[in-house]
Amino acid sequence: MNDFDEKLALLRDEIDDIDSQLVNLLRKRLDVTTKVGALKSEVGMPIYAPDREAALLSKRRKQASEVGLSPDLIEDILRRFMRDSYVSQDASGYQCVNPECNKVVVVGGKGQLGSVFVDLFTRSGYKVDIIEQQDWPRADEILANASVVIVAVPIRLTSMVIHHLNNLPKDCILADITSIKESPLYEMKKAHDGPVVGLHPMFGPDVTGLIKQTIITCEGRYPEQYNWLLQQFQVWGAKIYPVQAHEHDEAMAMVQVMRHFSTIAYGYHLMAEGADIEKLVDMSSPIYRLELIMVGRLFAQDPVLYADIIFANKDNIAMMKRFAYRFLELLEDVEQDDKSAFVDMFNHVSDWFGDYADVFLEESKSMLLKANELKKD
Repeated sequence: MNDFDEKLALLRDEIDDIDSQLVNLLRKRLDVTTKVGALKSEVGMPIYAPDREAALLSKRRKQASEVGLSPDLIEDILRRFMRDSYVSQDASGYQCVNPECNKVVVVGGKGQLGSVFVDLFTRSGYKVDIIEQQDWPRADEILANASVVIVAVPIRLTSMVIHHLNNLPKDCILADITSIKESPLYEMKKAHDGPVVGLHPMFGPDVTGLIKQTIITCEGRYPEQYNWLLQQFQVWGAKIYPVQAHEHDEAMAMVQVMRHFSTIAYGYHLMAEGADIEKLVDMSSPIYRLELIMVGRLFAQDPVLYADIIFANKDNIAMMKRFAYRFLELLEDVEQDDKSAFVDMFNHVSDWFGDYADVFLEESKSMLLKANELKKD
């Protein structure tokens, strides 16, 4: 072994030793965060503390600058640590906000999203029952002393299921978790005289906890009686975003329906054009790879779920047609080689985005780096 190889081997040994120390320190950190989770659970404190997280990141960024390290690097590392910390705290369980709750019944509790709530209520110490299609002959027995009933079935079945929930205890909270709100709220208030609330969890069934997740709530009836339920969601780490049902449905037409529909159309177009997906991936910039990831992610899921969302409200058709017309309007500018019209439109949209354009630009940088890291070679 020559002098260079010896020096390199020594330096690599030193790196290995430092890495080993880091692993042991991370183990110690995990032990502490687990204790933090248990302590928070005892008093019902939410796992996610945004002020604490922001203060910690600010302090460590300053420290990194002082010792000659990149603050962005340290923040990236700490955010990754924090995600694991939240998982370890999540595993500690949660305080039961309402110990007097008789039981929670989740209709469709074996489904993908329903099972998330079954797991969370169970880990919080609530008695939980599930109703699936084969259980309807026993439904009256299961629902007899329910304190909360959550409807977690596909959109196309929601109204039919709610019609069967017309004999709940007077003080039972009736809620649904579908992605449309006006119609289910109307049906729930018609079927049940007690407290009613519309819920829309803004996450998919692949979540392991609700840290930094959003649950949209639409008031139905007697919010003072279901406030404890929203508090329980917050203990789980969720952010509660209250909004009127009609506002929710209008927003979801753009946030969900239009995006899903245009993504599906784009994937359909790629297939119909005979695009070579492997070559597209190999030649992709990070931003296009990220776009392909989102398109491919959609087509890896249940088509009926997306069909239900898109077909649920016929009012969405007019909005999607307006989108199509604007697409053709811009295409006409390209066809007529009218760059000035195109640039003028671009500037108007940029002004409309305002400060959010710069915010999204910064947020996207870390996403693009992650997309690039995901490359297999």
